[in-house]
Amino acid sequence: MPESTSRTPDDRDDERDFRVTMMYHPSHHVPDLGEAERWFERVFGRTSTSLASRMRDLPTRPGYPTDYSIFTPISDVLFDTIDPKRYVLLGVQRYATVEQPHLKGFGWYIDGIAEVYRKLRRHGIRMVSQLDELADGDAPPTAAGSPMPLYFSLPEDTGLRYEFFPAIPFPLDPRIAPDWSVPPVSDDDPLGIERCSHHTVLTSDPERALRLVRDVLGGEVIHEGRDELRGTTGTYVALADSVLEYAVPDVGTAAHADWSGEDPNDAYHSITWKVADLDRAQRHLEAQGVRIQTRSDDTIVTDTATSLGIPWGFTSRLTPGDPRSGD
Repeated sequence: MPESTSRTPDDRDDERDFRVTMMYHPSHHVPDLGEAERWFERVFGRTSTSLASRMRDLPTRPGYPTDYSIFTPISDVLFDTIDPKRYVLLGVQRYATVEQPHLKGFGWYIDGIAEVYRKLRRHGIRMVSQLDELADGDAPPTAAGSPMPLYFSLPEDTGLRYEFFPAIPFPLDPRIAPDWSVPPVSDDDPLGIERCSHHTVLTSDPERALRLVRDVLGGEVIHEGRDELRGTTGTYVALADSVLEYAVPDVGTAAHADWSGEDPNDAYHSITWKVADLDRAQRHLEAQGVRIQTRSDDTIVTDTATSLGIPWGFTSRLTPGDPRSGD
């Protein structure tokens, strides 16, 4: 990534000591985990694994739930679905109950997580622990009941609550294997997904997010432009294995209605997938009762009411400037 001229010598020292390796996982809040699991199997053709099933052989830890989440690998993305009602950590429900499914946030695996923490502090970005305690020391917060570093940014400073997780093995993530690569499209993939194209975050203040993903984490702005299907104007950033779109929605659009519920913070709005055959993807979606909200020659956007609260995108092209185009 090109080096910003505004970075200090301390920033450059930290950049030699940390690396954003990949997106940790998008988080999706739902009222019913079973319904979400069945939907992903029916529509995406993907099976999910519960966190509880991977933890059942470990000693029980009172106050630390494991039945609140399922993980669904989809091409190069590990998708995390959470029922907030079940996430009662040390006697406190940590996320608000939802009546309708909605994307919530995402984070990154970090190699050099203490160095990133110090750089975030120098840039005036506040962090909290897993228990929502404001971090004020020189060392990063750790996971509840564990010495493992784990912390989250404050939405007031970064737009979303972003998670920072150390680059260590996570048993539900197949991408951590040293020989892992983006899998080819399989014959039994009903949507023909090649990879994730980009993640869309709605905002009224793109510079707030860019201070994090560009200035602190080293992402590169690769494109700026309009998305006429959603009615947004976006700035696209390549960071590690992903492309992030920070999009300002037009007033009166469905995107604006989604963002306005989070105002003045940002809203994690959508994930768009690069597919091998757009018509094939549309036929399968419609056969499964997923309505198409809008379509252009190269992109489909689904209706949230029939797609787990997410206006999923499916496209036949990657974003201009996407460094993965030559893979």
